[in-house]
Amino acid sequence: MTLKTRCLAELIGTLWLVLGGCGSAVLAASFPSGDATNPVGIGFLGVALAFGLTVMTMAYAIGHISGCHLNPAVSFGLWACKRFPGSELLPYIFAQVIGASIGALIVLVIASGSVSGIDLSSANALASNGFGEAGSPGGYSLLAGAVSEIVLTFFFLVAILGATDRRAPVALAPAAIGMMLTLIHLISIPVTNTSVNPARSFGPALMVAFSGNLVPLSQLWLFWVAPIAGAIVAGFLYLQMFEASSSDTPIEDTPVEDTLVEE
Repeated sequence: MTLKTRCLAELIGTLWLVLGGCGSAVLAASFPSGDATNPVGIGFLGVALAFGLTVMTMAYAIGHISGCHLNPAVSFGLWACKRFPGSELLPYIFAQVIGASIGALIVLVIASGSVSGIDLSSANALASNGFGEAGSPGGYSLLAGAVSEIVLTFFFLVAILGATDRRAPVALAPAAIGMMLTLIHLISIPVTNTSVNPARSFGPALMVAFSGNLVPLSQLWLFWVAPIAGAIVAGFLYLQMFEASSSDTPIEDTPVEDTLVEE
């Protein structure tokens, strides 16, 4: 595949991530029903699951085309593990950021069509990320947000690198990665509204900034620095400690697996 083709796949995939994930938070987390006192919606768990499903579905759809990074932190982590060339980092990240911005714009257009409209002046408007009293859903501090984003992105990359290791079962990788992202959201939505993805944070922050709410944009730096830092540490660690060597045997070829198959 040419770099242009792979970048187009990344743009489409990241658009879907923001449309599916942020869109579920904005449009479907909670909405009025016939009974005004009993709103319906997919709720906290549904939003977390939606983010995981967007990554899982795109991994099956474009994983064989671009690798399905959908995330600058993932690209940096793969680079740190020497699975991705540094010369392609900027094109991939540019495509991811554009895709996320288009996805956020689509969510904004759909949400604006509601009778009640959408309040872009509120904290976490358009599912944007933040920290402190002005940006964190639970009022968590900058330190808490930084630790959450660094640590959870670290584990996200460990899961990605492990699931896509040549010794691991290939067909299960998208499901494992999607479930990991769901779990990460269950942990950290109250803290930062969950980023672990600079592009995912950029799109909503940019759209909200056009309305005059500059809080998400002013706090965006954390959601670039922390996830990328966690991803790079994970990539270097995996490379040094766990990366497959030429003598390593795939799991399905080990004696234990052979015994299980025979049984």
